[in-house]
Amino acid sequence: MVKKINLNFVLVTAVSIFLTTILTTFVFYRNFQKEVFSELSSFAQMVDHLDLMQRMREQSLIQPGNELRITWIGPDGAVLYDSYAGDAQLNNHRERPEVAKALETGEGSCIRRSETMGQNIFFYARRADDGTVIRIAKEAGNIWTVFGSALPITVLLAVLSFFLCMWMAGRLTRAFVRPIEELATHLDRDGQTTAYRELAPVLALIRTQHEEIMRNAKIRQEFAANVSHELKTPLTSISGYAELIATGMASKKKARYFAGEIHENAQRLLVLINDILQLSELDDAPAEDLTFEPVDLYEAAAQCVTMLAPSAKKHGVTLELDGDPVTVWADRMLIGELLYNLCDNAIRYNKEDGHVWVTVGKELVVKDDGIGIPEKHQKRVFERFFRVDKSRSKKTGGTGLGLAIVKHIAEAHHAMLSLESEEGVGTTVRVGFTEYSYREGDCREASHCVSRES
Repeated sequence: MVKKINLNFVLVTAVSIFLTTILTTFVFYRNFQKEVFSELSSFAQMVDHLDLMQRMREQSLIQPGNELRITWIGPDGAVLYDSYAGDAQLNNHRERPEVAKALETGEGSCIRRSETMGQNIFFYARRADDGTVIRIAKEAGNIWTVFGSALPITVLLAVLSFFLCMWMAGRLTRAFVRPIEELATHLDRDGQTTAYRELAPVLALIRTQHEEIMRNAKIRQEFAANVSHELKTPLTSISGYAELIATGMASKKKARYFAGEIHENAQRLLVLINDILQLSELDDAPAEDLTFEPVDLYEAAAQCVTMLAPSAKKHGVTLELDGDPVTVWADRMLIGELLYNLCDNAIRYNKEDGHVWVTVGKELVVKDDGIGIPEKHQKRVFERFFRVDKSRSKKTGGTGLGLAIVKHIAEAHHAMLSLESEEGVGTTVRVGFTEYSYREGDCREASHCVSRES
């Protein structure tokens, strides 16, 4: 990461230096052109005013080594005098851009390569009062000449800037990365701060994600340990009873009893495995994999009550259903599992001649007058494998996963789950779905909704 950031800094620096050099040279050259043409204009005015051209022509003054080249051109473009060529015959200059412009507007200028002088020349032409044209030329170099003259100092500054930026990039990169490296090294240390305010949210997010990962890892570890323990108990019983039958140590009467115990533990094992598989599916399945559709909550509750009626009769518990038809936007199978687990728990952990009331309305309510839950355990009843009374759970066949499944299903539907209980009085569990008012068919547009039917 540090090398990548340094490389990016270096590339940005190199490109910045290159562009700055090019743009600076261009701007400088444009200003330089203006200065040269201004100087040539002033000189042309001075020559015209002092009437020097006539005298220089009369004296046939030749100055090939002079910095300035002076040319006097007639109205027809014929060269009357040239300080560089003297009396030598020169071509007609009427078509020269600067001359043509001067004859037309009074003055003209251009930059081009002179065939006579063999150099890039700045030309400025001015029309005199008598109609002739005075042209001043000066060799001032082109943009590459300017760039070449500035190249040594430019290269020196570029090299110094480059190394300075590399040093600054390395220092800033280390300062930027240091808090992250320290956090990675000491993720479990509280109260870490950073000198950069902008990094605080990033570090907080990293810490939060780390804590969540560790918490999930701990939950999975505990879950694996609990699963192993829960599976071991019925398997040990099955193995022991089967061994007694296989070795012939059990009488015919005892063998029938052992077979019953094997069957009961096998059933308990199947229930436990099914609950574990369902929890794993709820943990891993994303919300978009659930099949949401309009579900009549009252109808689903009625089916659940009918299914559990034999179990309620077996435990001596009266199971009753009340309420109104309510449509919820939910996964039909999961709602059935939620109802089943709530009602099954209320039946199992009840008392002789007890009651379970299932009420469907603005919220789903499952209430019983059973053994209740001590206050100190109420916050943990939705944890996996948590049992208030382990001996009773073993007797009733509970796996300790029913309410954990209920919690997951409620979360998948963004429903509010609450529990009220008093030891020896009973327990009430409420599931509140988010409510929307909608016309028929609009429920498909909402992620989760509830509608009361009139």
